[in-house]
Amino acid sequence: MKLLQYRDKEIAILPGVYEPAEDSFLMVEAVLREVKRSDNILEIGTGSGIVSMFIGDIARVIGTDISLKAVKCARLNGIDVIRTDLFDGIKFKREFDLIVFNPPYLPSEDQKTDMDVLWDGGSSGREIINRFLDQVKNYLTDDGRMLLLVSSLTGIEQLIEKMRSLDLVVDEIISEKHFFERLVVLRGALR
Repeated sequence: MKLLQYRDKEIAILPGVYEPAEDSFLMVEAVLREVKRSDNILEIGTGSGIVSMFIGDIARVIGTDISLKAVKCARLNGIDVIRTDLFDGIKFKREFDLIVFNPPYLPSEDQKTDMDVLWDGGSSGREIINRFLDQVKNYLTDDGRMLLLVSSLTGIEQLIEKMRSLDLVVDEIISEKHFFERLVVLRGALR
């Protein structure tokens, strides 16, 4: 087990779990701007639980992850988490004021190792993101919103267009430039 320090938190990282990096830290900063005390929040793909740890200081949050290792890690970090693929295990619709997702987004041809699944978004980098976007509105309250971390490697404009085609009002709320990509957190709100 590895321990990682970010802001005032110490995060345990188990082997085989995505280690928080620039994308995770950017999402933490985005949620700290967005979360309201009264929000009921769902984090999809919680991984180590770092984002939910910060949300949990402000509002009620539940996390999900498809990886058993990630679920164990998030629980070790004090997160209420269930093992499921995206929304499959979420029984209640129209329940969440905010849904947060830092997805696997790197484009790749084939998954080569167990670790590749942690960042492999399919050939365009958007396969998992598109599945998420096709379902997210079913789980948001009437005035709900979502935060989605995307990369210039996955086609930010294409994702904005897809979100708009789903009748979401889209805003870019925070971004960072790194040596090979630009990371952006998009907010999608119901009209």
